[in-house]
Amino acid sequence: MHNDDDEVIEPQEGRRYSAVERNLGVSPIDMRQRKFTTSMRGYDRQEVTAFLTEAAVDYEGALRENDRLRQEIVRLKASLNQYRELEGSLKSTLMSAQKVADDMHENAVQESSRILSDAEARADLAMQKTQVKLEAAQREIDGLRLKRREVETSIEATISTLKTTLDFVREQDRRDREGTNVVPHRPHVVHSA
Repeated sequence: MHNDDDEVIEPQEGRRYSAVERNLGVSPIDMRQRKFTTSMRGYDRQEVTAFLTEAAVDYEGALRENDRLRQEIVRLKASLNQYRELEGSLKSTLMSAQKVADDMHENAVQESSRILSDAEARADLAMQKTQVKLEAAQREIDGLRLKRREVETSIEATISTLKTTLDFVREQDRRDREGTNVVPHRPHVVHSA
């Protein structure tokens, strides 16, 4: 920097300027090292120097705070990026979990439909078998009823034949007692199977 006397003021040895300080027109060092020309009736040198020193300290503190805040921003941006990556990973995981849940639900629905269909098919088959057995039992019952009628008819025919024979024998006995020896023609007996 140049002062009013064209005096060049160099920064302190070993002091490095930050990027912000390099872009500023006046640095804290400039404020500390700045020399002003004196004039009559000018400002008190000690007051001006004390004010510049205090301003330089405050300015330097503000620059440090600015650097700290910039570093904090960089750190927060890195954290934000990590959180965004984590959020993306979580979204992906949630989408995968939702897909798995949807697939499991769909599989469960399909499995329950298959089980229900199998149960209905088994029930239909059991009903068909029961119907076949019922029809067979009904046929057997009908056959037994028919046989019963045949047996009843046969018994009735046998009873009728026996009655006719009994009547004939009684008639014969009556005739024998009355003294007639005429043998009437015997009726033909029909036996049913």
